[in-house]
Order: sequence, then C-alpha cells, then structure tokens
Amino acid sequence: MTPFLNLLGMAKRAGKLETGEGFVVNAIAKQTAKLVIVASDTSENTKKKMTDKSSFYSVPMRMPATSTELSDAIGTKRSLIAVTDAGFAKAMLKLLT
Repeated sequence: MTPFLNLLGMAKRAGKLETGEGFVVNAIAKQTAKLVIVASDTSENTKKKMTDKSSFYSVPMRMPATSTELSDAIGTKRSLIAVTDAGFAKAMLKLLT
C-alpha cells in the first residue's frame, strides 16, 4: 500500500489530481480523469454515485485505502480523488492489481 500512497503524493505535488466530489465528477464527465480513487470508508451513496459515473464514462475506479490514508498521502482531507495523468494512473493501477 505504501508505494501506491507515495505515488499518490507525487501526483499531488505534480498537480495531476482533482479532489472533492464536484471536481472529480466534472473530471470524469470531461474525460480528463484517468483513474478515480474512492476511500473505502466513504458513504454507500457516494460509492454508488462514483461507481455509476465511472462505469458510464469508462474510467477505472478503485477503493484501495481509507479516507485517513488518502488524506495523509496528499496532505488534504479528501475521500474522492481523480488522477488526471495517464502515466500516474497506469502506474497506480499496476500497483493495485
């Protein structure tokens, strides 16, 4: 899990993330999101909304960590993250499989 969280922190510092529900949904709809990360302890309603949006727009979605772990990795309290860089997304998906 640590390599994934380190990579997430690097993506944040590189400015390749969108965080927060409105921004993530917008990134999915505009097809700029390459990977959606949802905290495993997010509400069922939010999980369903993100699952539906991600599958409709064919964006991979993963729930690899809690909101605390994700927040610690990016330095901001968040439970929804969209990775907007294809390289970072590919590397993260490889680490999560």
